[in-house]
Amino acid sequence: MKSILMRSRVSLLFVGWLVILSAAGFGQTVDPNSLPSAPSASAQQNTPAKQPPPSETKPAPAPDSKSAGAENSQTAAPGTTPATPPAQSPPAPTTPPAPRLEDPAKEKSDADEAVTTIRVPVNEVRVIFTVTDKHGRYIKDLKKNDFKVIDDRKPAEQIRSFRSETDLPLQVGLLVDASNSVRDRFKFEQEAAIEFLNAIIRPRYDKAFVVGFDATPEVTQDFTDSTEDLSKGVRALRAGGGTAMYDALYFACRDKLIKQEQVGPVRRAIILLSDGDDNLSHVTREESIEMAQRAEVIVYTISTNISGMKGKGDKVLERIADATGGRAFFPFQIRDVSDAFTSIQDELRSQYAMAYKPADFAADGRFRTIEILAQEKGLRVRTRKGYYAPKQ
Repeated sequence: MKSILMRSRVSLLFVGWLVILSAAGFGQTVDPNSLPSAPSASAQQNTPAKQPPPSETKPAPAPDSKSAGAENSQTAAPGTTPATPPAQSPPAPTTPPAPRLEDPAKEKSDADEAVTTIRVPVNEVRVIFTVTDKHGRYIKDLKKNDFKVIDDRKPAEQIRSFRSETDLPLQVGLLVDASNSVRDRFKFEQEAAIEFLNAIIRPRYDKAFVVGFDATPEVTQDFTDSTEDLSKGVRALRAGGGTAMYDALYFACRDKLIKQEQVGPVRRAIILLSDGDDNLSHVTREESIEMAQRAEVIVYTISTNISGMKGKGDKVLERIADATGGRAFFPFQIRDVSDAFTSIQDELRSQYAMAYKPADFAADGRFRTIEILAQEKGLRVRTRKGYYAPKQ
């Protein structure tokens, strides 16, 4: 009886072990394709990568074999003993975000500006002038000690530079009255102006622009050193309408010459062809003169009045030229216009340039007078009447 019970227990124990082994997979044919991949590959397939939040810039750490193995053990077949999870390493210290840098190009330009921009008090006046004898002939061989400078009714403290300038670059504006009052001689004036520009403008050195005006100024050719383009600009002028001469002069000084790039000393000049009879301008004569003085522009005027008598407009032209250090021409015959242009050309090549330090200078925006006197009797100096001191 005992032996029978013993056999029964052994049989039941044997059957139990078979059940356990069967559940564990022993005795089954294993398909090679069903084998799991390496733990790291299994973790990459079964565990999606953690995506960082939008505001987080730190990349997510790559999974290692240990963490993958731990995850893989959690998905093992039933009945197997899960491996003891490895001790978790402390999280890596969070790297603080790099400080935001300014645009390198901007930093460079700011640095360059800080280096190259040098601000000094404006206490030096530059002036260009001509000297003629009693016969109107230009005198070109004088020296610094041949002159005395009076600034604001006081002798200048120091003449810092002086030279005879026959070759300075030119910035020239040609302003041509295209109103109805000059229609009968307009064609001839155009040809005379073209001849002048062809003679005075040197390529890659001088520049000029052309403005025609009646009721409003019109730029028919902007700054260029091409005499061909300047000629086209002059021929593009069309006569007609009223006369706004002061507006045209104001515009040419403020919007063209002052804004034109200037590298080193230059001579700024305007040649104004008109009868001087303004009837439509918004600015006054004195306002246009003031703008020319602020732009340091010499204005040469050529009257288109051929009546043989000086009129009111001629006196206006004379006032503008005298105030800016220029010269007024009154060619009472049409053919004399070419001679006026020739004289302007000669004068632009026969000038002196001086820089001096005024006495008791104050940057208060006030108008200060200039007077340059030649020590030798009989010589006449022509320059602008004064300048506006800058405001600090």
